[in-house]
Amino acid sequence: MKAFVVEKYGMDGLRAADLPTPSIGRGDVLVRVSAASINPLDKMIRDGEFKRIIKRKPPFVLGHDLAGVVIEIGDDVHDFKVGDEVYGRPRDLRAGTFAELISVDQHDIALKPESLTLPEAAAVPLVALAAWQILVDRAHVQPGQKVLVHAGAGGLGSTVIQLAKHLGATVATTTSTGTVELVRELGADVVVDYTTEDFANVLSGYDLVVDSLGGANLDKSLTVLKPGGLAVGVAGPPDAGFAQQVGAPAFLGIVMNQLSRRVRKQAKALGVRYEFLFMQANGSQLRELGALYDSGALRPVIDRTFAFADTVEAMAYVEEGRTKAGKVVVTMEPDTDSGSAAD
Repeated sequence: MKAFVVEKYGMDGLRAADLPTPSIGRGDVLVRVSAASINPLDKMIRDGEFKRIIKRKPPFVLGHDLAGVVIEIGDDVHDFKVGDEVYGRPRDLRAGTFAELISVDQHDIALKPESLTLPEAAAVPLVALAAWQILVDRAHVQPGQKVLVHAGAGGLGSTVIQLAKHLGATVATTTSTGTVELVRELGADVVVDYTTEDFANVLSGYDLVVDSLGGANLDKSLTVLKPGGLAVGVAGPPDAGFAQQVGAPAFLGIVMNQLSRRVRKQAKALGVRYEFLFMQANGSQLRELGALYDSGALRPVIDRTFAFADTVEAMAYVEEGRTKAGKVVVTMEPDTDSGSAAD
């Protein structure tokens, strides 16, 4: 099968390769990948940013989102059959969706939402799971609460806006001038154009901030929370909970705590909280999310689609900041290169 493999850690480490067909275990499903999507996590893994925690020795296949068709099932698989259209985000040590085929644990996938095409479904799993795990599992968002999500036109931000609105929250977001109307259409109640104003000067009293930018943006985000409010970061800094989640040695938990010590100390001084989230594969949550896509409560936002053969170019497109809104998808279908959904 054809795949894109991290041959060595670093920017120039991704290459096309021919690999054997993956084998499956008793609880696994073999999927013929129809489409995958690009995530910031792909760059981080390719560049070795998590190599001490997520121990994958090159060469390995890159990619964390998939949609495709089941072509074989293990003996202990009862919820899927050959021919099913599925979508998912494989668990970390089994990620590798930039390939024609992937063997995936049955608990990491779900039937594709009927209302979505396979390329649309491929744009969903990682960002939808992250949104769910932040809003539902961590923050327990309730109707009437106030949620701020940064980069509202991005893959994660656009999903958080929609899910938070579905949960009954009042939603604010930051975005650039060109995507103000898009985020309003997605449900944002308050839109801050970061090119003309500073969100920290106009927002206050928020129950939750979802931050995908880190650094100074995270620092300012803490100041718009109400007492007891929560900031969840997906860009870091990581904390000890992350090390525990991925089963890292105890000493790495100490290191992670040190990395986040400054921001946690700042949060404590303000009477608020900070937590890092590294989303987990979860097929049952994807089933619940699938129902929301089919109901129209959620919709994917896709910036551009590339052919699978152009996966390296698709990665570069995202890394160079050329994405206008939503996700970038790579698909096995011919003649799929298309413009931005935000155009």
